Formats: sequence, C-alpha cells, structure tokens
Amino acid sequence: MIVKAITEGVQVSVETNYQPEYSSPTQLHYVFTYRITIENRSDYTVKLHRRHWFIHDANNTIREVEGEGVVGQQPILEPGQIHQYVSGCNLRSGLGKMHGTYLMEKVVDGSQFEVIIPEFTMIVPYLLN
Repeated sequence: MIVKAITEGVQVSVETNYQPEYSSPTQLHYVFTYRITIENRSDYTVKLHRRHWFIHDANNTIREVEGEGVVGQQPILEPGQIHQYVSGCNLRSGLGKMHGTYLMEKVVDGSQFEVIIPEFTMIVPYLLN
C-alpha cells in the first residue's frame, strides 16, 4: 500500500516492506524498509535540508529522529523532478507507524517550509490473517 501527501506542491509517497530475513520475532526485533518518493510538482526549485520523524511502536514507545538530509543527501529538485530513497526502521513489536516532516527551502528566495511525510504503518504480514 502506498500513502501520499502533498504540501506546497511537493508530493511525498511512502511504500513499506517487512524484512523477515533481518528480523527475529523471538527476540522482539522486526525490521521494515520504506521507499520514499519525493516529487516536486511546484513551479520552483526546492532543496531538502532536514528530516524529523516520529516512530510509534505498538508496545507504546515513541522515538523521535531528527537530522540533516535523507540517507546522507540533501537533494535539490527542479520542477517535475523526483528523488527516491530507501531506508529502514526496526520495531520491538510487529506493528507500528511513522510520520514526520521534511524542512525544505525554495531556492529562488531562500524561504523555508515544512513538507508533511504522511503517516504509514508497518505490519508483519501474518498479523493481517
């Protein structure tokens, strides 16, 4: 399932996958990957500066992750361009969710704005049966 959100002409799409080969349910270790697609649908060039994530685990823990760029990059997107990357998250239960924001800049005037990363779930497939 893919979730999407558009903020000021920047669309963020997320698709998740459970990684059983890297997980160990008996040790409460569940690994998920997520593919993010950032599409600049605006009329101006944008630069991604920072990310800010909230990670909710079904065991009632919430982690907050903040930092520069995404996977070591601060992509600049011209109108119509797309940037895609894959990252991962580990949970202590087989069910969780993530959401957050990217701090972006309009290159033309240096103004900054936040782009919403839509909430997405991470679910071990056998929990859906």
